[in-house]
Amino acid sequence: MARGRGPRRPVVAISPAASEAIDAVVGRMGPGRSALFVTGAGLSADSGLPTYRGVGGLYADRPTSEGVSIEEALSGPMFESRPELTWGYLLQVERACRGASFNRGHAVIAAVEAHPDFPRVVVLTQNVDGFHRAAGSRAVIDLHGDLHHLLCPSCGWRRTVADYDGLPPLPRCPDCGAVIRPDVVLFGEWLDPEKVRQMRDELNRGFDLVFSVGTSGQFPYAQDPILRAIAEGVPAVEINPDRTPLSDVVSHRIPCRAAEALDALWSRYLSRRGG
Repeated sequence: MARGRGPRRPVVAISPAASEAIDAVVGRMGPGRSALFVTGAGLSADSGLPTYRGVGGLYADRPTSEGVSIEEALSGPMFESRPELTWGYLLQVERACRGASFNRGHAVIAAVEAHPDFPRVVVLTQNVDGFHRAAGSRAVIDLHGDLHHLLCPSCGWRRTVADYDGLPPLPRCPDCGAVIRPDVVLFGEWLDPEKVRQMRDELNRGFDLVFSVGTSGQFPYAQDPILRAIAEGVPAVEINPDRTPLSDVVSHRIPCRAAEALDALWSRYLSRRGG
């Protein structure tokens, strides 16, 4: 889908409390402002992806058929010892995501980055679906990686795929024969040090606005940008229909789904600017 067109706008009724919060945030936006968007599974939920527990609520609180939790099945240690088990669930996860695309929320964030009013817009995402880049965002730090990027841990072979259609149950490297994997952070693994460095560099530069969009804020690296903004007197905005550990400390809370809140916020901003 071409950048700028985006998916159809959501038709929703915004509550008076959410509408008031949106107006307050719009009042904080303006030419020359920089913005950070910290995004989580709630943003991609509006694309039809189930929200996270094992990449998507696919297992709720149930164990897998092997009797282990989905976190264990999708962990680094399990991949090392039983890669066929981990790949079995990776294939299920990818099938659950297949056919989905970015939504209006992703498109709005990309539009903010492209707008001349905002000289610097950065996305810090926990999502592995690649929707931010598909929507047109360029300054994306995907801390957990991208499910569509495959690599060989042994020889460094890499390939980007549209989906996992045609992959065998245990995919192997065409160059060296080792088991390959998606370039994502499995449970129990460290974040990519280079991406952590990028995140720290951007946070050290500072932002004029910080948004937490569709994330529960459970991970420290999802919380820290918000808490840092609050400590520095920078407006911090939470967009989430559910309350989180950040809800009581942010400057503004918009209790809506991500796509509807971002669409309303951007529409009102453009209306105020006359563009």
